Amino acid sequence: MAEKETAVKLPIRPGGGFGGGMVNSTESAKNFRATLMTILHYMSNFKWVMILSMIFAIFSTIFTIWGPKILSKAITELFNGLIRKYKGSGGINFEKIGGILLFLLLVYVTSSIFSFVQGWLMSGITQKVSYRMRRDISKKINRIPMSYFESRSIGDVLSRITNDVDTFGQSLNQALTQFITSVCTILGVLIMMFSISVKMTMVALIILPISGILIGIIVKFSQKFFQAQQDYLGVINGQVEEVIGGHNIVRLFNEEKNEMETFREKNNILFRSAWKSQFFSGLMMPIMNFVGNLGYVGVTIVGGILAYDGSITVGDIQAFIQYVRNFTQPISQLAQVFNMFQSMVASAERVFEFLDEKEEREVEHSLKLENVRGDVTFEHVRFGYTEDKIVIKNFTSKVSAGQTVAIVGPTGAGKTTMVKLLMRFYDVNNGKITIDGENIINVLRSNLRKNVGMVLQDTWLFKGSILENIRYGRMEATEEEIYAAAKAANVHHFVKTLPKGYDMEINEESNNISQGQKQLLTIARAILADKPILILDEATSSVDTRTEELIQKAMKHLMKGRTSFVIAHRLSTIKDADKILVMDQGDIIEQGRHEELLAKNGFYADLYNSQFEEVG
Repeated sequence: MAEKETAVKLPIRPGGGFGGGMVNSTESAKNFRATLMTILHYMSNFKWVMILSMIFAIFSTIFTIWGPKILSKAITELFNGLIRKYKGSGGINFEKIGGILLFLLLVYVTSSIFSFVQGWLMSGITQKVSYRMRRDISKKINRIPMSYFESRSIGDVLSRITNDVDTFGQSLNQALTQFITSVCTILGVLIMMFSISVKMTMVALIILPISGILIGIIVKFSQKFFQAQQDYLGVINGQVEEVIGGHNIVRLFNEEKNEMETFREKNNILFRSAWKSQFFSGLMMPIMNFVGNLGYVGVTIVGGILAYDGSITVGDIQAFIQYVRNFTQPISQLAQVFNMFQSMVASAERVFEFLDEKEEREVEHSLKLENVRGDVTFEHVRFGYTEDKIVIKNFTSKVSAGQTVAIVGPTGAGKTTMVKLLMRFYDVNNGKITIDGENIINVLRSNLRKNVGMVLQDTWLFKGSILENIRYGRMEATEEEIYAAAKAANVHHFVKTLPKGYDMEINEESNNISQGQKQLLTIARAILADKPILILDEATSSVDTRTEELIQKAMKHLMKGRTSFVIAHRLSTIKDADKILVMDQGDIIEQGRHEELLAKNGFYADLYNSQFEEVG
């Protein structure tokens, strides 16, 4: 079972002092620049809304930066009032201070309004882009050839549709907003700091290289441990999924102890890597706070000297210290933004890789089959999943409308492959397959499959009522038609005995009904679909003898008047077939009716007699 990819989401640590926390991400894009350009192009429909969102973010930041400068005037006025009161030459002008604070409140309210509108706009963009991605993926799934899904794990495909789209949306919302506000804050605060005191600003900037060096050292040590943590989270999740999915097999073979030991070993590795990664990441805050506090000491000393000389006011010192905090915080946030950008681009790249996959192509002026009779011909069909591995070498057979054709042979003979070629899940390398004289390569795939019904060994029922599952064969069918199909499939009586009858919900695992009952429901669905060509692939291989008889009766009703291809291992079930094709290593080695093939005393006779001996 494939391991599911697991995204490690690390908490964003608030900045403090002259340094701040940062998020370590192990995700990286293969081609960062090209994917980023693709993202911009993909979001081009929202460019004006994004620009408006950026403008609101900039204004919100400007008003926030302005706040400490206004507050410094109130503090200076308060300080001067205390000095006047101490000297006996006056008192505190509360009216002036109140006016300043009221204006400050107005500034912060305005900043909040801009921030709210910006967040509302950006959230809308994010959700619309995510919606568009999911919509495009949903459409793409129906156009991707079957070979894509057969060569990749379900977990990987699901991860692109769910995890990667969600990660992209969340990172886009946070990263873009954070980047704009961080850059604006750094530039604005730097201007305000220089306007207050060049000397104090130089003291504050001296600390930045020290912070950068320490961040680099910590990241160097922690990155490899975060990578190991990411890898082994996926490994452990994969093992847990396998063990839970096959817990009955694990218990049957008494492998609980071995599975626990394997889990313990992997969990120990995950523990060590996670502990080290979190330890090094946790060092960042205290170290940065220590360096930041040293910076505050330096700024305070220089500020005190300048205030004593009368170069700056007490309020300016307070504002400067606040600006220092506001300056260093967005610097550390930019590191977080870089990691979020990496995660965003990496996720988007995986989504775009899926959207750029080759699609099933139709020939120009594809045909549509109308009033299909069901004459099917295979002419010198040759096919291989890869160039060097030919599965079907030279398959030739003619099937008349309404005939039942059984395809038998050992495992790997190419039986199921022929069905896939008939359905155009794959196209032949050489030769051709025709329906009513038309080469199916010229027929629109959707139209071709509209005329073919299938009942597979692996029954597929979705979470929903029994009525909805049968109706899936023909969505516009009435309830009376559904009941008639169920009766023809010998499943009506069973359904009526259920607590809610046709309204009973089938759960996600479909384990509230038996395998045979599920198979009968799929046959009812195929009867309701009423397709001229029918494919039955091992439809009775995993049921008991009594249920098999019910399924056989249902299948006879289903095949009546239809061209039917039956793939079967139990040769006793295809005695009445109009033609039996015996395949081995990609070729038809025998063909004829049951009695004819037995009389030849060849490959088919050996297969049949061996099964009869096993039963006996």
